[in-house]
Amino acid sequence: MNYYAIQVKTRSEEKYIKLLRAMHQEVTFPIYFPKRRIDIKRKGVISQSTPAVFPGYIFVEVDEGEDIRRHQWAFRRTDGFFRFLKSNRDISPMTGKDLEVALHFIKNAGPVAGKSRVYFNENSRIVVVEGPLMGLEGRIIKVDKRKRRAKIKLDLYNDSFSIDLGFEIIGALEQRG
Repeated sequence: MNYYAIQVKTRSEEKYIKLLRAMHQEVTFPIYFPKRRIDIKRKGVISQSTPAVFPGYIFVEVDEGEDIRRHQWAFRRTDGFFRFLKSNRDISPMTGKDLEVALHFIKNAGPVAGKSRVYFNENSRIVVVEGPLMGLEGRIIKVDKRKRRAKIKLDLYNDSFSIDLGFEIIGALEQRG
């Protein structure tokens, strides 16, 4: 499988996918828009929010023998399209760390990344037991125990940004018994 990243209008990713599917039935590729679930507390009320993991980006899965360039105009003519990554002139599948990070959220975390289960070791370092933070420990730049969020740094095509992922504390390993 090859995966392609497409930049679309931020906060209109789902609208773009629906419009693309409605206007161009010939485009049958799986399209992914990974999201994350976090709790937000406002005025004492906790509500759940599901923002994008990669704001402004969607990912298209294409079989090895298929060429996305045959369908590029369907993507480009749909309202909200900005560009293929790396560029519209160089439409190439994702590779290396870009592909690794995208697949982590596409395949491992599911359509909506939930909370990870963590504990803190004797050195107060976070240890991830399961969930979307698993395998991203080296990317954690800040941990907020009170809000139960870990800020991680993601890189996608030379663009760095940080996002928060929620976690629940399960206690030390010794205490879990």
